[in-house]
Amino acid sequence: MPLHLSTLLFKIPSTVPWGFPWNLQLLTRSAFPKAVSGIRPFRLNLFAGKTFTWTDYITPSTLQLGPLLELLLEPVAQAANLADLQLGLQEALVNAVRHGNGGDPSKCLRIRRILSPRWVIWQIQDEGFGVPPASRTRELPASPEACCGRGFFLIHHCFDDVRWSGRGNRLQLAAQRRR
Repeated sequence: MPLHLSTLLFKIPSTVPWGFPWNLQLLTRSAFPKAVSGIRPFRLNLFAGKTFTWTDYITPSTLQLGPLLELLLEPVAQAANLADLQLGLQEALVNAVRHGNGGDPSKCLRIRRILSPRWVIWQIQDEGFGVPPASRTRELPASPEACCGRGFFLIHHCFDDVRWSGRGNRLQLAAQRRR
């Protein structure tokens, strides 16, 4: 089933549990081209002069990730390390679709992009059972012939900080803003 760009973004109710104590709601438009220019993110001014902005996305579990990647990388489009960020983010999204959601198109991915003055953070959550702590390694597999295990290595080398939720079905990727 082809992905229709108009179905990429959905309104997220404020009751979605993301680990944040604040209520928020994604404000988008229904058509993708309008949503790209018309997303109104939630802003929170915690400290004088420091604004933190986040936008939540919910998308069907599909490997057609090009438009979503463009949207998620929009704030860092001019970054010198854009290729690394794109590679790491794509690997994390593919892992969430394939392994977390088992390739089930009826399941969804939830992504939160957080912008702060010093960091860009992406949180990717799938509907799976999570990655066990022992499997969350940043090392390459011992055997070069291993059929899996390189994704986490790539992710750890593409981002400045990588963290997991306790359950293991939400991954937080952070990149420092280069000045």
